[in-house]
Amino acid sequence: MELGSIFLVLAVIVVVFAYLYAPFTARARRLRNGETHQTSTLKAERDRVINSLQELDFDFNLGKIPDGEYPEQRAALLQKGADILRKLDELAPVSSSAINAEARIEKATAAGRADSSANPAALADSDDDIETMIAERRKTHKSKSAGFCPKCGKPVLVADKFCPSCGKSLN
Repeated sequence: MELGSIFLVLAVIVVVFAYLYAPFTARARRLRNGETHQTSTLKAERDRVINSLQELDFDFNLGKIPDGEYPEQRAALLQKGADILRKLDELAPVSSSAINAEARIEKATAAGRADSSANPAALADSDDDIETMIAERRKTHKSKSAGFCPKCGKPVLVADKFCPSCGKSLN
């Protein structure tokens, strides 16, 4: 038998083995993607709860929310955030288990307040200053994620008119 024939037979054996092994790898890939999707969904929900907490605090500091309703709404959002963090911990346990879920939500909310340029003590009195703050917030919002492409599932931004991955129109 010639050397070329031996290589041809070996190549056919490798292709057949890869063909037979493919279903096993596809199933494992699907399981990992399912966990990733669930984790991604929970993280997005966590971000929404943190944003809601920040907006609630901001509205309370502006006087839009009565003193009696604020603690109840805040406690409900904290509980919802804590439940989401517990589910995330079940999927991927965090090494620092000493920090409980509610403390982590409080920490994230405080970090968001520290990042924002509006200080409750120094709120603007005039309508022009408030309009300026709204315009700045809208500018920062345009660079945020708007969700996922309906065709390929990749993340897209609010300002995107077409998917950066597949080119599908998002309007």
